[in-house]
Amino acid sequence: MLDEKKVKQIVAEVLKQVDLQDRIKPGTIPVGVSGRHIHLSQEDLDLLFGPGYQLKVMKDLSQPGQFAAEECVMLIGKKGIIEKCRILGPVRKATQIEISVTDSYTLGVPAVVRDSGDTKGTPGLVVVGPKGAINLKEGVIVAARHIHMHSKDAEKFGLKDMDRISVKTSGPKALIFCNVLVRVSDQFALDFHIDMDEANAGNIKTGDRVELIA
Repeated sequence: MLDEKKVKQIVAEVLKQVDLQDRIKPGTIPVGVSGRHIHLSQEDLDLLFGPGYQLKVMKDLSQPGQFAAEECVMLIGKKGIIEKCRILGPVRKATQIEISVTDSYTLGVPAVVRDSGDTKGTPGLVVVGPKGAINLKEGVIVAARHIHMHSKDAEKFGLKDMDRISVKTSGPKALIFCNVLVRVSDQFALDFHIDMDEANAGNIKTGDRVELIA
């Protein structure tokens, strides 16, 4: 006969698997919650950290090849300062800062919602690093909510690049997120990206799942 301890272990494992299957339903999409961060061009990275500086990887992110760097910078707006803004790598062609609406109040910059990369006419601010500072003329955005999809995932969902869809969360503070941009590439992994304000509104954390509804 199995002893009581072994029986409890088996029951716990069964319940764990049942719970996992209940949470990860077929056709759902994992959530990635993004805190404020900055993407730097190599030119701006050199100005902030010194010529030829290379970012140090702190941890890999959900998207292949993307990482959170050990380095942070200071953001200075018209009304306030954010002392630590994480740099995400690798470097890009142009510098872009992604903040939440709450951060925009702290900094005193307009909360301009844009798709990533669409920074023309957006606010700027001062970025300070250990070796220098840059007066960024534009590039501060509140990133529009979006889903990264591998082409195989897009085919499964019947979607294409640049589609706009709606997704639904679950739980006591369930929400429907509308106007979600779909980005499709063979270089992407399936992930629904929202910022901290959106996550807090729905009591959502990284690893939760959302359901595509339209």
